[in-house]
Amino acid sequence: MRMMRMAVGIILMFLAQAAGAAQARIESVRVWRAPDSTRLVFDLSAPVNHKMFTLDGPARVVIDVDQAVVAKNMEKPALDNTPISGVRYGTQAGGLRVVLDVKSKVQPRSFLLPKHGDKADRLVIDLFDREPAAATTAPPAATPSTRAPETGGPQDLMDLLAEKRDIIVAVDAGHGGEDPGALGPGRVKEKVIVMAISEQLVEMINREPGFKAHMVRTGDYYVPLRTRRDKARNLRADLFISIHADAFTNPKASGASVFALSRSGATSESARFLAQKENEADLIGGVGGVSLNDVDNVLAGVLVDLSMTATLTHSLQVGDRVLREMGKIAKLHKNQVEQAGFAVLKSPDVPSILVETGFISNPQEAQKLNTPSYRRFMAEAIFKGIKSYFNDSPPAGTYLAWTKSQGGGGTQHYTIANGDTLSDIAKRHNVSLAKLLEHNGLNRSAVIRVGQKLVIPAS
Repeated sequence: MRMMRMAVGIILMFLAQAAGAAQARIESVRVWRAPDSTRLVFDLSAPVNHKMFTLDGPARVVIDVDQAVVAKNMEKPALDNTPISGVRYGTQAGGLRVVLDVKSKVQPRSFLLPKHGDKADRLVIDLFDREPAAATTAPPAATPSTRAPETGGPQDLMDLLAEKRDIIVAVDAGHGGEDPGALGPGRVKEKVIVMAISEQLVEMINREPGFKAHMVRTGDYYVPLRTRRDKARNLRADLFISIHADAFTNPKASGASVFALSRSGATSESARFLAQKENEADLIGGVGGVSLNDVDNVLAGVLVDLSMTATLTHSLQVGDRVLREMGKIAKLHKNQVEQAGFAVLKSPDVPSILVETGFISNPQEAQKLNTPSYRRFMAEAIFKGIKSYFNDSPPAGTYLAWTKSQGGGGTQHYTIANGDTLSDIAKRHNVSLAKLLEHNGLNRSAVIRVGQKLVIPAS
């Protein structure tokens, strides 16, 4: 019995020594500033346990990390434009204490991200401002005026136009911050390329009367996929467009693409691959402890299904216009809008498309995408596609719809796009199906084709 106790003691001693030796290292720390929060990412050599709390007088955020040390000669993070004035490290029994000195009180949140792809284990600390920046939301849509402008005065016309709202476009530059996206030859980062294209696109849209564009992310920080589409909904956007320049396993893969959401499955193997890759961005960019099951599943399913059927039709239509314009300046990967299960496109009530401006893994396309002139050509093509779609199908109550009704002489023309039906076209233009058929010499069993032009009678 005595020998057994000695053996157990020796085993426990070795286990204790092994546990002491198995320390995780903090290899590096990076800081990202968003409009209403600051994110610190600690790269780890192994998973850790931690706890976090705050102290006052002065304000501090304290993180105790079990069995951890700091790597030698670790670079100090850049703290400009953040509420953090300093980061301090100290050893204590059982591990490491990290102290964040803050200039004002913050609301901290922490979570661990497991090793994923080429990303190490990470400890993420989010510091939310106590007084967040005012949210950018669109004003409530104005009720369309039912009165005609009174004769004579220019002020009456100005008052009428003021009641007509702009078409709202939410532009999402993919990836950002902790998530660089795909990497091309020479370490060209997708997040840099798509930010430049997105900024140019927003500039073009905002110069066009009757349009207003908003950036989903305005700097180099990560926005969770669900938050991206929610921001578009908060803006009451008429269109959400996510800009990317992704990679594929085969460096010969090339061409620009446009994607809409798939209700059943991807339309091609590359679409399936890209969707899976983009949906994993939250594991790279960092989203912790988020539950998507916040509503009753049956109710949510019914409501989403009803809304998404119409939304998906419009997504395919605007996507087709954008693809046509992109095909004038770039090779296309596919000649039709593809569909895949991109999480960022799953908005039930905002038409949403994802644009792949090219394969950054292809050396020739990466070289083009890395030039300001080509990025501008790409932004112009996307803008022309958006403008073409809304010129044909302006939402009711918008300035564009009003100007079209004033200048159309009572008759409009519409070019059929992918996913269109005659009943949908009639409803969208506020005319009866019978009247639409009569003006175009069609019957109810008529077959229509993409690119076919229809005469839209006065409503």
